[in-house]
Amino acid sequence: MVDRANKPSAIAPSPGLPQPRVNLSDDNSRVTATLPTGESVEILLHGATVISWKSGGVENLWLSEKAVLDGSKPVRGGIPVVFPVFGGPPANHATSTLPSHGFARNSRWEYLGKSTSESGALSKGGDDCVKLDFGLYTATLSEEAKKAWPYDFGLVYSVTLGKDGLQTMLNVRNEGKVAFEFQMLLHSYFRVKDVSKVAVKGLTGVTYIDKVLNAQIATESNPAVRITGETDRVYQSIPQDTTSIVEADQPRYDVVRDNLEDSVVWNPWKEKAASIGDFEPKNGYINMICVEVGSVKGWQKLDGGETFEGGQIIRSSP
Repeated sequence: MVDRANKPSAIAPSPGLPQPRVNLSDDNSRVTATLPTGESVEILLHGATVISWKSGGVENLWLSEKAVLDGSKPVRGGIPVVFPVFGGPPANHATSTLPSHGFARNSRWEYLGKSTSESGALSKGGDDCVKLDFGLYTATLSEEAKKAWPYDFGLVYSVTLGKDGLQTMLNVRNEGKVAFEFQMLLHSYFRVKDVSKVAVKGLTGVTYIDKVLNAQIATESNPAVRITGETDRVYQSIPQDTTSIVEADQPRYDVVRDNLEDSVVWNPWKEKAASIGDFEPKNGYINMICVEVGSVKGWQKLDGGETFEGGQIIRSSP
C-alpha cells in the first residue's frame, strides 16, 4: 500500500573504507552502532527503544537516571515506540483492554540485522549510514497482549544512523485477513540545557488538544511554543513537514515527519515530574522536551495484506 521512496537500501560495503561498527551486547539486550566519524546510536531490544544517540560527541536524547532497562517496564526516556494505541485506550474499541500506549514499548523485539547505505535521506554517498532493523510479530507477543489485541500483524522498525541525523521508521503490516485499526507514535525525549530557553517552531495555526486543560481544543497562535509549566498538547494535521526545536535562539533539532501528520509536545514540569516514580532527577524536566511524531488524530485502518509506514528524520545542531 505504501512504497517508501527514501527507505535506505542494502548494498555491499565499499572495500578499503572504514565501516560502521555494529555490536550486539553479550547479554543480547541491546545493539550499538558507531560510524567511523564518531556518531553512535544504542537500541534496547526491550521495546526497540533508542536509548542513546550521539553526534559531535554530544548526547541528543534524555534518559531518566531511574529508567528501567531490564525489560520489566517501558523505558522512561530515549525514543519509545507507541503502538497500537496512543494514551489510554478508548472504551468500546478493539484496543480497550490494552495498557496505555499499547504493547510495543513493553515487548521484546527481534534484531533483524544491519545494512549500510549509499542512498537514502541521510546518505551523502559512501558507507556513511548504517541501518538497523528490528521486528515484532504476533507470534512473539506475550499471551496477555495476544488476548487483548488478537490480530495477525508484523512490525519492522528501522533505525538509520547517519553523519547528519537519525532516521526512525515504523512499518506496519496486516498479516491476516481481518482488518484492524491502530495508532502509532515515536515518543522522542530530546536533551536540552534549559527548557525555559527552548522554543518549538513550525506549529503556528495548527489545531491542538490541550490535555492539561481537560482536552480543550485550541489553535496555536504563537510563532513559537514555549514551556512555562506542565505542557501536554497533541497537534493535529500539521501542514509543514518540519518542527524545529530552538534553544537560546540557536537551532538545536529539526524533526521532519515522514508520512505522519501529528505531533505531541510534552514536558511534565516540576509537580508532574515529582509524581513520576522513574523520572530522575526530579528536576530533569529542565533538561528535556518531548516532540513526538505520530498518527494519533484518528485511526489508521489496514485490510489484510496492506502495509503502512511512517516515521521521522531528526537532525541535530550540537
